[in-house]
Amino acid sequence: MSLVNLTTAKVSIIIPTLNEAGNIKGAIASTQSSTNIEVIVVDGGSSDDTVAIAQSLGAKVISSSPGRAVQMNAGAAVASGEVLLFLHADTRLPVGFDAMIRTALQQPGIVAGAFNLQIDHPGLGLRLVELGVKWRSHLMQMPYGDQAIFLTQQVFQQINGFPELPIMEDFELIRRLKFTGSIVIINTPVMTSARRWVKKGIIQTTLLNQIIIIAYLFGISPVRIHSWYRREKFKRI
Repeated sequence: MSLVNLTTAKVSIIIPTLNEAGNIKGAIASTQSSTNIEVIVVDGGSSDDTVAIAQSLGAKVISSSPGRAVQMNAGAAVASGEVLLFLHADTRLPVGFDAMIRTALQQPGIVAGAFNLQIDHPGLGLRLVELGVKWRSHLMQMPYGDQAIFLTQQVFQQINGFPELPIMEDFELIRRLKFTGSIVIINTPVMTSARRWVKKGIIQTTLLNQIIIIAYLFGISPVRIHSWYRREKFKRI
């Protein structure tokens, strides 16, 4: 699929942010045990110390219009790595993630991948959420953005990057990728914050997510869906 030697490929880690001062240090710190990487923080106009913290930790920081898809595309545009990894600011990568990614992308027919999901909370209900995510990801090859999606720069350009939608950009990206090849899920999990489940409750959050997906599949405008999401006061970034 590619002439790039993925064994030694550089990994560009792109982190979209908006007022993530409480999380960005942990996200960047989780990249530090890796080799041949760059960290690009794409800030959408934070009013807190997000940018200063990211810069102090050696990340490359750029600014863009707010919106996760817009920010991730902006980060990809300046990335120098052959491999792109899109990381949410409240998610932590496992030790050795870089080697895992390079190995995964060398498998025949694989065009992209992501990690299993672990939620940073002891509640039993969230263990069930994790199981649901694992089932969806492995059987349906449908990981979401909080699972740290990765792919080569070459493939990213071939599919024209993230669709610049106000919501569902990760879902649509994976749908497009599935037309070009297979999606691999690495068994080692990333660790993500439980904040959105804790804020509104596990059942309500899960139901809302499913309603949003169904609405999108039935052709309801992403702008309208996003307005529902905002009324529920969920923070996308």
